[in-house]
Amino acid sequence: MEVTEGGVTVAVPEQSGDRKEGVVFFNPDQELNRDITAAVLRARGSGTYLDATAASGIRGVRAAREGWTATCCDVNGEAVALARENFERNGLQGEVLHRDARPLLYERRFDVVDVDPFGTPIPFVDPAVNGTRELLCVTATDTAPLCGAHFDSGVRSYSAVPRNTEYHPEMGLRVLLSALARTAARYDAGIRPVLCHATRHYVRVYLELERSATDANAAVDELGYVDHCQDCLYRRTVDGLIADPPDACPNCGGERVVTAGPLWLGPTREPGFLEAVRAELTDEFGTADRARELLERIAGELDRPTHYDQHRLCEQWGVGATAMDEFLALLRAAGFAASRTHFGGTTFETDADVAQIRAATLD
Repeated sequence: MEVTEGGVTVAVPEQSGDRKEGVVFFNPDQELNRDITAAVLRARGSGTYLDATAASGIRGVRAAREGWTATCCDVNGEAVALARENFERNGLQGEVLHRDARPLLYERRFDVVDVDPFGTPIPFVDPAVNGTRELLCVTATDTAPLCGAHFDSGVRSYSAVPRNTEYHPEMGLRVLLSALARTAARYDAGIRPVLCHATRHYVRVYLELERSATDANAAVDELGYVDHCQDCLYRRTVDGLIADPPDACPNCGGERVVTAGPLWLGPTREPGFLEAVRAELTDEFGTADRARELLERIAGELDRPTHYDQHRLCEQWGVGATAMDEFLALLRAAGFAASRTHFGGTTFETDADVAQIRAATLD
């Protein structure tokens, strides 16, 4: 079948549902992801771009349309043939290689490397860090391991302890950033997240790579742990690579405190870059309105580790939830900063702790 998005038309296989081994996969739900990527490429200008797991080649074709010198890699011969066909049908130039991108990334460097595999991106991260000059773009679709729902798998894949909390999308985002920061540091490179989001069933991050031991050390300094009380939902962050969990919750005295980490506790966006990308989301993109709204919500976040879910708090307290705007206004009136987040319609960030939130909104 044919799919048109972002000004290109590509052929993709008929999709029967779940991805199957050996079948060229196309995910229509990732159009938002691809639209934002195209806007990112527009905001950066031009250069060399690698799609490390090309499938139909739609990311590479869209990169070429935005003026980038695009290379697509795939180990599947059918995917390679389809990607070549899709460059041709759009009258665009693009290199399509029938090979594993991982050795390629030790042979050549690209200004932008895009890693968008099915499942965990971790097998590609070491070579991707080596082969990226400027911007590394990574998608992870294995959100259950990232968020702690599949605990053992998350520990194995990301060398971190994830916890399944009410802020699980952000847990996944910060587990992924932690793994990427630690990998980059081995190559004396630091990561600087310029745009990150957790949307539906995937996490997407865009990272500037800064190549010096000093930059690597600075990125590692952004790592730490979250201690989370399963009884009262209190949480605290602790900087550093050594966990030091409390024996009991400082808020309620309960002993069901779990620790997650190491997590990325630093900023997850760069405001100027975010605005530049948002300006490039023109109406030819099928998800332009959704993408603008998403970036606007991210821009308005406090950008501090962990968020709260108002409905989860109210359930914990045995009270009904009020309108979100009213709820946040009460927090601000009490002298706290508060903002909505992109993680969900009832989620918010604040510098108040859980006891202060309750006092400000209920008392």
